[in-house]
Formats: sequence, structure tokens, C-alpha cells
Amino acid sequence: MPQSKTVEEYILNAHSRQDILMVLRDLLKWSELTETIKWGAPCYSLNGKNVVGLGVFKEHVAIWFFQGALLKDEGNVLINAQSDKTKALRQWRFVNAEDLDEELIIAYINEAIENERQNRRVIISRNKELIIPPELNEALSEDTNLRIAFAKFSPGKQREFANYIENAKQAKTKQTRLEKIIPMINNNIGLNDKYRKC
Repeated sequence: MPQSKTVEEYILNAHSRQDILMVLRDLLKWSELTETIKWGAPCYSLNGKNVVGLGVFKEHVAIWFFQGALLKDEGNVLINAQSDKTKALRQWRFVNAEDLDEELIIAYINEAIENERQNRRVIISRNKELIIPPELNEALSEDTNLRIAFAKFSPGKQREFANYIENAKQAKTKQTRLEKIIPMINNNIGLNDKYRKC
């Protein structure tokens, strides 16, 4: 789907389930959240903090709650799409317009807003051990400038590079990823910097 500049454009560009997107957008617009586009998709914030997002995918539309792990989830509808990576984010998926329980959706949105008002956050441990995969370790030991540039990154950004290599299944993919990140490291560009500037 092409990058959209407005929520209207995002909905028009959706190849399916526009009806679900429009209902969810209407429910969110009635809230006190501010509507914008972030990462190419609709995002709703309170005082500059992301609270809710929308996205259309091949099989469903999702409404996600940035601090969704804190929601009571009385309807037992929330899922963690990446349980090995995501600690706070939770999403609710819709396949058909008939799946939309507007009253329940509004209750979840209101609870998310109230949690944001109280500045409630999922506590994420930032002190994980940095494990450098062999491919990256070899590149760092062979290139002094690369090693110096890598050392300038925060532990979190170093971990992103390391995980990016480590999570590849095949040796060929690990090598391709290594070739991609070496210029980024040398130019002081974090792996996910482009998303942080949204």
C-alpha cells in the first residue's frame, strides 16, 4: 500500500475492509484523541503520546493499543502479535464489519485514554545482555573504524543491530543483513532511526 499523508487517503488506498476502517475511525474521532499519520498508518494520540493505531492487513484490520498490556481485556479480544518482542503493544483484529462491537471498542479506547492520562506504562527491562552474533563480531574485530563507530551507539541500538543479524534464519540472509548495516553503523545511523523520527 502506498504511503498515505492523511487518514482519508489511507482508507481510500486500502484494498479491502474500508468499511471496518471507517467505523473504527469514526469511533476514535469521537474521542479526545488527536488523529495523525505515523509510520504510514492512522495513529491517535493524547498530549503527543501514542495511544491507539489502525492498520489494514491482508487478512484483517487491526486496532492496536500502544500500552495494551495494561488494559483489563474483559472481552478477551487482545493479542500480542509478537510475544517474543512486544511487551506493551496489543491488537484487536477484525475480519468482517459484523465483528465490530462498537460499545466494547469504545470501552477499550476510553480505558486506554485513562491509562495515558495517568501516565501508566509497561515497565520494560532495558538491561538485557548484549550478545553479538559471530558474523557481526568478526566484522567488528576485522575493522577498527567499524568497531569504534559501533561503540558510539547506545546499548539498545547495538542490540537492535545484533538481533537483526541473529534473527535471520539462513547464513546468506545474515550476510546480506550484515552488508546492509555496516554502512549504517559507519554513518551513525541506527537500524530503526527512520521510525523514531515519525
